[in-house]
Amino acid sequence: MELLTISKAAKKLGVHPNSLRNWEKQGLIKPVRLPSGQRRYSIDELNKLLQSGQINTGQEDVVLYARVSTKKQADAGNLNRQLERLRQYADESNYHVVAEFTDVASGLNQKRRGLTNVFKLAERGEYKKLIIEYPDRLTRFGYSYIERHLHYCGVEVIATSEKELEDAQSELVRDLLAIITSFSAKLYGTRGGKKIRQGFRELITEVKSDEERKEK
Repeated sequence: MELLTISKAAKKLGVHPNSLRNWEKQGLIKPVRLPSGQRRYSIDELNKLLQSGQINTGQEDVVLYARVSTKKQADAGNLNRQLERLRQYADESNYHVVAEFTDVASGLNQKRRGLTNVFKLAERGEYKKLIIEYPDRLTRFGYSYIERHLHYCGVEVIATSEKELEDAQSELVRDLLAIITSFSAKLYGTRGGKKIRQGFRELITEVKSDEERKEK
């Protein structure tokens, strides 16, 4: 008897792996459990499920988007944990996840591959809801414009958390300092500009030191 992994079984049925987990909860399908706890699916059972007409593939299509600002955060597992929380939310809400996109970049960066793909799928009408953890995962500024564009594409944005994590607050400080530094650079050479720039440098150093102490 040939057994498929959950990802291969989902591909055969044309659904997301979360759909198989939901059908298992509903008693529509029963996978074989390996000693490790991993699921395996019989091809015969998958075919029977397809022919039964019991499965509901009409779940609302959604896209998940997660972002962290630095590679250090990604390496620490922050990006994966954020994405896993979004998967859990989609699973509990019985949504059909059609794609997952991530970025390791500042919320000020407008040229993010993951975010670009979010727009492309929305403009092609391939999903109905975008699931994020909180608004600044999409962008640090101009969130309302992105939300409005997606709305015109027929996509609703759902933020699963109201309160930002401590990491997100640290990101905000870094992004604001980046903006300040950019503007202060334009003042360099003008009267008092050098003094202002030095003050910003000292502030940046102080914030970075505070973050390093928190991480220890």
